[in-house]
Amino acid sequence: MAPRRRCPICGSKQWHKEPSSGLITCSEGHVLQNYRNETREVTELGPHALKKRALKSTRKKKERESKADPRLYHGERARYHYFQCLQLLLRMQVTALTGLWGLPAEFEIVCRDVWALHLSLLPVPPPAEPLSATQAQSDTPSSKPDQSTHDTSPSREGSGDEAGPEKTAEPANSESSSSSSDEEDDPEMVELMRQAEEASSSSSEDDEGGEGAQKKVPASRTKTKFGRKYDLPVNNLAVLVVACWTLRLPATYMDFVRLVEGYDLPYLDPVRLLPESLTTHLTKHTKSALSPEHAPSVILLHGLASRLAKLMYSTHQVQTPEMNAAPTLWRAVRALCGTPTLYVLTKKVARVLSVPLTLHRTLSAPLERVKKKDPTWHKFDNAVPEVSLIATVIVVLKMVYGLDGKPRSPKKRNDPACSLPCMDDFLGRIKACDDSAHEHHRFCATSQMYVQDMDNNALDDYLAFCEKALLPQEDRIVERNAAITFFPLDKQDKEMQDNPQSLSAEPTSMEATLRVDEDDDCLLPGEKLPIYNTFDALGSLPEEYDMVIRRAAHWCGVHDDYVAGVVERFERRLLRWWTRRTDGEGTDSDNQDADGSV
Repeated sequence: MAPRRRCPICGSKQWHKEPSSGLITCSEGHVLQNYRNETREVTELGPHALKKRALKSTRKKKERESKADPRLYHGERARYHYFQCLQLLLRMQVTALTGLWGLPAEFEIVCRDVWALHLSLLPVPPPAEPLSATQAQSDTPSSKPDQSTHDTSPSREGSGDEAGPEKTAEPANSESSSSSSDEEDDPEMVELMRQAEEASSSSSEDDEGGEGAQKKVPASRTKTKFGRKYDLPVNNLAVLVVACWTLRLPATYMDFVRLVEGYDLPYLDPVRLLPESLTTHLTKHTKSALSPEHAPSVILLHGLASRLAKLMYSTHQVQTPEMNAAPTLWRAVRALCGTPTLYVLTKKVARVLSVPLTLHRTLSAPLERVKKKDPTWHKFDNAVPEVSLIATVIVVLKMVYGLDGKPRSPKKRNDPACSLPCMDDFLGRIKACDDSAHEHHRFCATSQMYVQDMDNNALDDYLAFCEKALLPQEDRIVERNAAITFFPLDKQDKEMQDNPQSLSAEPTSMEATLRVDEDDDCLLPGEKLPIYNTFDALGSLPEEYDMVIRRAAHWCGVHDDYVAGVVERFERRLLRWWTRRTDGEGTDSDNQDADGSV
């Protein structure tokens, strides 16, 4: 530091040292004279400089103990275990459906075959059973090189021929190093190994020369992710749907959804139903993949089932039969409070519209092409089958009633509209049916019921539902006591809950449609029918038509726009058919007149 003396020029005592030049200056910038600045930078160390030596520690580091649970499975073994849980869940679902619907024993056989086909058609099939690898690990401790070679074999298979000669020679070197001296002296074995190495190296060189700058696939496989679209538990329901179609059972998608929401069909939170020997090996990700949060949608279930049926036919030539349309159509007619006359009219219109009755459009014969630009299939041919049927019923109802706010009455005695009920009574019955019928389960996730608003019977049903949905299977066995023996709960409400469509199936008397005089100016059935465009976002449907569409959508479990779109396509298709028919009749009459004049 500079001495605390005054500057001879300005008298200031504030000194500081400039870092760049090393000069001592006062606050005014005057340089202090006769000050020696010594440089202490050392460029070379002398022979007597002290230097601290770093001694290597001889203490052995303690290995960090793994906190992972050894009982949990990971990788391919976990994926194989995941499919084991799905298969056991499928067996539970088959047993539940057989008991609920009274299905024959052949249903289980069909489900087993469809399940095997489903596993073979997955984009990433399930891995092989890891039992052989487990036995090889537990046999002898000297088999570690073979074990490592066996573990890396799937990665080499996934990388194909691009692995290179170095990777191909590694297992051969490890095997040769661990082999006995007799095998090394065998000239035939040495020659075979040499030829195998030359063949693998030549094939890899050819592949690299042909593909050019193509990137090599890494040998290590990517981490398997649970929750793929076709590995989810919803595919079990798709297998059940295809099995029901194979046996021609008239089951709809909402039947499965309703059973899932009521916990009668094992699907929601199925881990509690699995044995402890399986659940102890499940990680949190596997449990999450096995436990869906809600019941599947009808569109998703139909997409998976139709895809499975298409792949079964295109890959293994397994044909899924057509839908048992007669009882399903009658259920659709009864959902709209229809009569047998409406059922007969719908069958005739469905035949004209060529409504597809297959699970996928590729399973039916393509359309006849008159011109090259003609399509081979119609739009909405791959729609939900029950939506197609109930859309045909709505087309017939529009032809009879109009559903546009304008009254239509028949004038002829043989008009089929005379056998149908009056429009006011019919629409009133549809509204009452839509308000009273429970298409979804009574206590499903979308229910708006509150516990404080329930009566005693509803509370008993809700507690029984909670016991079925929350408790494990072994905890549902209630000990017998005097209260349960002599005061059992009434089962009548439970039977009504299990049969949610009994209210909509009750027959009621409605007045028939009266015909009017021929001099009346009212519209006839099928006259001046409007076709509503579903892509018109600002447009609104008439009240009568919207009520019928909403009731049909609730019965099918889809959105209102989906049903309205199918109805629109069917109406335009029917209009084209009617135009071709009238044009053909006009051409035939003109030809007959021309032949008579000649």
